[in-house]
Amino acid sequence: MAETYSAGVLLFRRTSKGAVEVLLGHMGGPFWARKDLGAWSIPKGEYLPDEEDAQAAARREFTEELGVPVPEGAWVELGAVAYGSGSKRKTVVAWAIEADLDPGTIVPGTFQMEWPPRSGKLAEFPEIDRAEWFPLETAREKLTKGQQPYVERLAERLG
Repeated sequence: MAETYSAGVLLFRRTSKGAVEVLLGHMGGPFWARKDLGAWSIPKGEYLPDEEDAQAAARREFTEELGVPVPEGAWVELGAVAYGSGSKRKTVVAWAIEADLDPGTIVPGTFQMEWPPRSGKLAEFPEIDRAEWFPLETAREKLTKGQQPYVERLAERLG
């Protein structure tokens, strides 16, 4: 079984009424284009644990996906979550940082894939096609199933 490792950063902010919101990115590319629930992610990406520190990878991937550096702030450890099945297993480690970020400043990175399928043509797509702030309850519904525990853990850490 091949296991992959990813690291990411979940930004959160408090509204004027004290509610907590998190910044999520809607996954780019044709597969996710018409999906909403379960089609959002924290900014994260793969790394090799033997070659890179997880926190450094989280910082790098945040910048690659959103095109802006990780805002300054205390890193709150949210731990690791393993998901997937069969030969596709992934372990994601994440941190939360309290900071505000204007989604309008985001310039997402891109990836290439064959599109349309079996056409032999490569097309370029944004890693995320938009980013938005969501209240915790909404974020639980928007996130991919494997990343939902991070919202729960953040809520627990914030009390």
